[in-house]
Amino acid sequence: MSDEKIIVSREQSGKRMDVLLSQVFLDHTRSYLQKLCKQGLAKVNGKQEKSNYKCKEGDEIVLEIPAPEVLSIVPEKMDLDIVYEDSDVILINKPKGMVVHPAAGHFSGTLVNGLMYHCKDDLSGINGVLRPGIVHRIDKDTTGILIVCKNDMAHQSIAAQLAEHSITRRYHAIVYDNLKEDEGTINAPIARSLKDRKKMAVVPGGKHAVTHYKVLKRLKKGFTYIECRLETGRTHQIRVHMASIRHPLLGDGVYGPKKSKYHLEGQCLHAKVLGFVHPRTKEYMEFEVPLPKYFEELLKKLDD
Repeated sequence: MSDEKIIVSREQSGKRMDVLLSQVFLDHTRSYLQKLCKQGLAKVNGKQEKSNYKCKEGDEIVLEIPAPEVLSIVPEKMDLDIVYEDSDVILINKPKGMVVHPAAGHFSGTLVNGLMYHCKDDLSGINGVLRPGIVHRIDKDTTGILIVCKNDMAHQSIAAQLAEHSITRRYHAIVYDNLKEDEGTINAPIARSLKDRKKMAVVPGGKHAVTHYKVLKRLKKGFTYIECRLETGRTHQIRVHMASIRHPLLGDGVYGPKKSKYHLEGQCLHAKVLGFVHPRTKEYMEFEVPLPKYFEELLKKLDD
């Protein structure tokens, strides 16, 4: 059981408690949070309140989140594309279609299953049994580089760098239509969509989110090849931000057109560059992975 505390801001004032909680605790569904409220695990200024309580500026909400059920995650032998590895961290070039960690419907075939086989017991335990070593993640259909921590010291160091936005994360993407400007910044808060709980959206009062983008090439068939640099790392950040300026990612059936004539499996998004200060040596390290084959071929097809 862990206690999480929120102080209600002016922007959050007037929202139902379950709505506000779902916008803060993105790993939990609104129905699950409503259940916690019903169980008396949400207190406002020391008093139990129902999930439909209208929050007021300055309210202190304390939410008790039960420890996750212990599940047995089976190590699986996989052909992992290891970019770098030492006793503290391991960097993986994740393929398209691979889920990073187990969740409902995905208890095998995830990156964590493969890491548990490869690393044995050498993974940090901070994120619990379902996410050992995982300090950040990329979506199932996003390819590219991510860092995994082998011990709690490394995990705390990388998590702190992520929190202070000092980690270098550059992604390559293909978006619809021609961007007018050669570069720009999207500074727009992100939270769960108020219309569709399965999606994220730009929502006033959501979590601070900043994406910097620049045009790499304007493609002949009406698309643009861009690089995005993450200043923050919210769920689906690049996908949501680019869709918010009417340039959704090609292949993104969630935030863009439902169908694409190019028959893609998910968004054209690749985590290309990752740079960080090594937890033990304190030296800055930067790694780059090539675009996957499907991405290279698509760039040629769109520029013919």
